[in-house]
Amino acid sequence: MDLDKSFDPQAIESRCYENWESAGNFRAGELAGRPAFCVQLPPPNVTGTLHMGHAFNQTIMDALTRYHRMCGDNTLWLPGTDHAGIATQIVVERQLEARGQSRSALGRNAFVDEIWRWKEVSGSTITRQMRRLGASCDWSREYFTMDSKLAPVVTETFVRLYEQGLIYRGKRLVNWDPVLCSAVSDLEVEDYEVDGTIWEILYPFAAGPINQRRGLVVATTRPETMLGDVAVAVHPDDERYQGLVGKTLRLPLCEREIPIIADEYVDPNFGTGCVKITPAHDFNDYQVGLRHRLEPINILTLRAEINDNAPSSYRGMDRYVARDAVLRDLQEADLLCAHKPHKMVLPRCARTEAVVEPMLTDQWFVAMTKAAPDGSLYAGRSIAEVALDVVARGEVKFVPDNWQHVYNQWLNNIQDWCVSRQLWWGHQIPAWFDSSGKIYVARSEDEALSQARAAGYRGDLRRDEDVLDTWFSSALVCHSTLGWPEPEGNDRVAYAMYLPSSVLVTGFDIIFFWVARMVMMTTYFTGRVPFRHVYIHGLVRDRSGRKMSKSEGNTLDPVDLIDGCALPDLLEKRTAGLRKPELAAKIRATTEAEYPDGIAAYGADALRFTMASYATLGRDINFDTKRCEGYRNFCNKLWNASRFVLMNCASGDVAAQGGDSLVDRWIVSRLQRSETAVSEAFADYRFDHAAQSIYQLVWDDYCDWYIECAKVQLHAGGPLAQARTRATLLRVLETILRLAHPIIPFITETLWQKVAPLAGRGGDSIMLATYPVAEQDKVDEAAEAAMTTLIDLVRAARNLRGEMGVAPSQRVPLAVYGDLAALDELRPYLLKLGSLSDISVGDTLRPDAPTAAVGKLQLQLHIAVDLSAERERLSREIERLGQQVTRARVKLDTPSFVDRAPAAVVAQERERLETFTSNLQKLVEQLQRLGG
Repeated sequence: MDLDKSFDPQAIESRCYENWESAGNFRAGELAGRPAFCVQLPPPNVTGTLHMGHAFNQTIMDALTRYHRMCGDNTLWLPGTDHAGIATQIVVERQLEARGQSRSALGRNAFVDEIWRWKEVSGSTITRQMRRLGASCDWSREYFTMDSKLAPVVTETFVRLYEQGLIYRGKRLVNWDPVLCSAVSDLEVEDYEVDGTIWEILYPFAAGPINQRRGLVVATTRPETMLGDVAVAVHPDDERYQGLVGKTLRLPLCEREIPIIADEYVDPNFGTGCVKITPAHDFNDYQVGLRHRLEPINILTLRAEINDNAPSSYRGMDRYVARDAVLRDLQEADLLCAHKPHKMVLPRCARTEAVVEPMLTDQWFVAMTKAAPDGSLYAGRSIAEVALDVVARGEVKFVPDNWQHVYNQWLNNIQDWCVSRQLWWGHQIPAWFDSSGKIYVARSEDEALSQARAAGYRGDLRRDEDVLDTWFSSALVCHSTLGWPEPEGNDRVAYAMYLPSSVLVTGFDIIFFWVARMVMMTTYFTGRVPFRHVYIHGLVRDRSGRKMSKSEGNTLDPVDLIDGCALPDLLEKRTAGLRKPELAAKIRATTEAEYPDGIAAYGADALRFTMASYATLGRDINFDTKRCEGYRNFCNKLWNASRFVLMNCASGDVAAQGGDSLVDRWIVSRLQRSETAVSEAFADYRFDHAAQSIYQLVWDDYCDWYIECAKVQLHAGGPLAQARTRATLLRVLETILRLAHPIIPFITETLWQKVAPLAGRGGDSIMLATYPVAEQDKVDEAAEAAMTTLIDLVRAARNLRGEMGVAPSQRVPLAVYGDLAALDELRPYLLKLGSLSDISVGDTLRPDAPTAAVGKLQLQLHIAVDLSAERERLSREIERLGQQVTRARVKLDTPSFVDRAPAAVVAQERERLETFTSNLQKLVEQLQRLGG
């Protein structure tokens, strides 16, 4: 037996993973006639390293994959990374900035080459981290969303949608980042509550005062956008403004006349009940403008500076400089009526921190609610309808199911999808323009030229410089990664077997951006849903419940938890790239207080077990490294138990079958129940339940009780009993290792290689061994009941020893009072585990000895007693039992409990009350005998 004395995760993890990967154990199964299990990795962005959210969902995905692989299913965990257009471009631009270079100076081609070089570095870092976590992906199928296999699929999808009239180019209002000079998706926009100001501005009537009014007072938080106002709106039922609708106002500072309109969008209780309408710079105003056929006026450049549509005195000003100028001029014109503090929401781009502007620009859109044309797979139905229908029919199910409502609500109110971005990194849109601006959408430039020539155009074409939204290409990965539209070779088998995949594991924050769009695109183009289940998990937050972010200084690198991280390195990681010295100083101080000695090395198994234990359906995770410490101790416990078993079994006889003693039958029975519980937990995506069942089986049942009882049998039993005990020790341990392997793969593989041969099980790797299946005929309720009594007796004896201050090394006699027919069977275990010198069955309780109650039994240690201390102890126990009696009576006196609870539960509660009452009476009598 050459197992190291102590568990050292670093010593075993790399060796295990190399062996698994080199043996090809991760490759997708392709055996006919077997069930298929597939999970697609939500592709991480190639912007650096994995974070704790990745560690969480990858633990879940790997546990599922390993579980189904061991169940004999064909399995595929398909890995990949996402090009992440905006995020990756910003990372590389900042790297260039640090070197004194710029994107514009490099030019598009050289800049894209620079990003490809960064991608190779970052992408390899991510896959190394995944390997450290134990991810059993089929790396032979690894993809990148811009690789040569997937890029043509993106082009084909765009062209087909355009040919079907479901992609169009138009001028629409979008989220605009004036630093990136690009449209951004809602996912890139974060709302911040700030202390702002609301200003009240007088808009004079164009024809002079009406009803003693000079004009209408409008409240706004953005006075600079009034330069683009096209109307003032009031609620149609607002009596204050009856008769004014249709009149005109003079727009201050612009000398334009604008109408007063009525629209139900206006909240008459907000401000003055009059709202300025600026369709080019507000999403709600844009919709009002469409309803009233108002022509929007854009007054900002793409850099958020005032353009030529505004009066000349403001042109060229930054939007916030223009705000100050507008307010000053309104004050001078006596049109600024009032201002007051106002809490407001400011949208910022999460990537650049720039305040996002609603901006009218030419963009490409996917029509979400337009019916597909004849000849298409879903003719007459829109893409959104298709995605709603498959969920309504149960072809795609959400876990927990409450997220289906969120999904449906979004799709029922969906707007057309803006898929163009003004970036250089990404899938360039396959569209070309001739000199007159006519568009040719094609699969290649040659095809576009052919279209142009057929239309009579003979000049050169200019390709659209925009790229596609990252979510457009990532929405296709469920089918693009399996060879659609014409799977060949291995893809042909994989496409048939693994589409739809079994489950998508992801966070709730991208249900709209990714989950819904995958359902839309895969179903629309293939006629198959992308996945059967969507397991939605919460966000991983810090232990105080705050979101982990660079600005909070509370991020954790999963590999740091695996390998450990010294304090100086942790400080460097958390403050690197921060531009505000005061923020860096704050983060250093909080980090030094939280991790004065840095982060300890817990190993991958402890981190994975922690993640699984946190996986409660639908809840966010407040991550605390103390949980890792606890599960590192669990791994130590399993390691030490295995060393004990190996030391006692490697050189001794092992019987052909396990033992049939009470404790042998009990541990086998407990094993069956745990196997059932864990399998049910995997089926229900309750990884917390799986972790809890495994923990209890290993720590409590096997290590704390069975091994200690097995020591009694190995010491006192005959050769056959000893051999059978060894068989039970080995076979239960070997089964436990297989049971726990999906969650803690490294330690279980290492131990299994030592244990399995002795337990009579062969195989190259535990990950290819059969997953345990419960044998219900081995569930032994009688053995479990007897063992429960033994455990209660041992604990009661230990409690008595503790209360009386008996040293652990001192063996003392125990007397048991009551009817205990099984005492002879329990006696050897109770003697050893209770550190007792003798056990006798008594008839009459001694008045001067401490007593403990176990069911209908009473225990006494026959040693000298401090009567005062014993009276105090009995009083405490009487108070405790009195509370239990009261609770039981209240429950049984409640009609709803008695009428609705199962009869067995009610009967059990009555039996508990009887036992509590009996024990209480006995203790009261004993206290009276002691003069209490």
